Amino acid sequence: MGKSKKETEQKKEQAIYDAKSLGLPRQLILGLQHMFAMFGATILVPILVNSYFHGEGLSVQVTLFFAGIGTLFFHLCTKLKVPAFLGSSFAFLGGFATVAELNVGKFADMSYGEKLPYACGGIVVAGLLYLVLAGIIRLVGVKRVMRFLPPVVTGPIIICIGLSLAPSAVSNASACWPLALIALVVVVCFNIWGKGMFRIIPILMGVVISYVAALIFNACGMTNADGSAILNFQPISDAAWVGLPPFLIAKFDITAILVMAPIALATMMEHIGDISAISATTGRNFIEDPGLHRTLLGDGLATSIAALFGGPANTTYGENTGVLELSHVYDPSVVRLAAIYAVVLGFIPKMAQVFGTMPTAIIGGISFVLYGMISAIGVRNVVENKVDFTKSRNLIIAAVILVCGLGFSDGLTFTIGSTSVTLTALAIAAIAGILLNAILPGNDYHFGENPRGDINRGVSFNEMTKED
Repeated sequence: MGKSKKETEQKKEQAIYDAKSLGLPRQLILGLQHMFAMFGATILVPILVNSYFHGEGLSVQVTLFFAGIGTLFFHLCTKLKVPAFLGSSFAFLGGFATVAELNVGKFADMSYGEKLPYACGGIVVAGLLYLVLAGIIRLVGVKRVMRFLPPVVTGPIIICIGLSLAPSAVSNASACWPLALIALVVVVCFNIWGKGMFRIIPILMGVVISYVAALIFNACGMTNADGSAILNFQPISDAAWVGLPPFLIAKFDITAILVMAPIALATMMEHIGDISAISATTGRNFIEDPGLHRTLLGDGLATSIAALFGGPANTTYGENTGVLELSHVYDPSVVRLAAIYAVVLGFIPKMAQVFGTMPTAIIGGISFVLYGMISAIGVRNVVENKVDFTKSRNLIIAAVILVCGLGFSDGLTFTIGSTSVTLTALAIAAIAGILLNAILPGNDYHFGENPRGDINRGVSFNEMTKED
């Protein structure tokens, strides 16, 4: 990835594939490093989803618990060979926002809390699609499958995911613009000028520093734009130090499934990019051994199991690939230590409530970067894979996806028998893109010919870990 042969050889000489040689204390510290890398982004997902569901959304405790359990399950599926951490996926945020505002059919009379299990049910099905792709790849090979999911399809879909969320960022930030700007500036500064570990945890630093600023503003008597208090500490004092995560059981409805399932197209491509990035970082080809079908199986099952009990979708984290690059310790057992830490944190309700009291302005400030970056990553997906827009077929595919993804704001609702079904904008865009790519002649994309492009296909916030 732009490194000289000499640099690559030096890196391999420095690499540690068995962390036992470092001793237990250093292994525990390295595990903590991986936990800090994933922490900010992982807890941000339930915090954002809570804002969509007006306080009745995902639990931070459940999210941390299933990030840890999902990671351990992934390692079992991949024969304990792949040093990947599975944290919360940003890609499904648009789906959660859509389900929260569904007002057709059975959803018309539901509270926000009653809609949440159906959103989780949609993610269960999305996770199962990983298993379908894993089986097909196992049977026919990755190159044949990827011809149906080229960057000209996945790139514009990712662009739509980010842009559909933009109004939410502005709405949250408007609660207190000074606080939102602090969060925004901190994330940008650490992501651009941070060194070492600090560059890998810009979201965590944005959350922590802007929360300290909120404490100061609150102490000085400053309020939100509507006159409400910036911080409310009552939920923190009421929470216990130790307690079970508040699990819930997913429910299934065809409309919610059609909201969530198409997003798996983007996250499966992200998965392939992340596994390619981890392979490039560690010098081992995990796409061949243990095999892409196994890594997809682990990721998909981890996602379905988490959602089945009220957690968000899981995804392989680029932030933790950055830690591998930083430490040169490639032993998967160190990542499993981080997973155990995450599970333990899931049983501490008081800590979850600290982050649950996050001011909406901080969420808005961080979302300014996050949502815009998701769309920008979609553009990068297209650029890095050298999609040729001098070809009419590619222009047509991208144009139709963008118009469908952004134009059908209310989706398409129709009735099958006595069941009301709504196809959301993203579902329409995904179906249209895949069909046009399959029908129109001139598909010239071949997976593996441009490794850099194949790696940079994800929706992860901290993409610097893939390009460096």
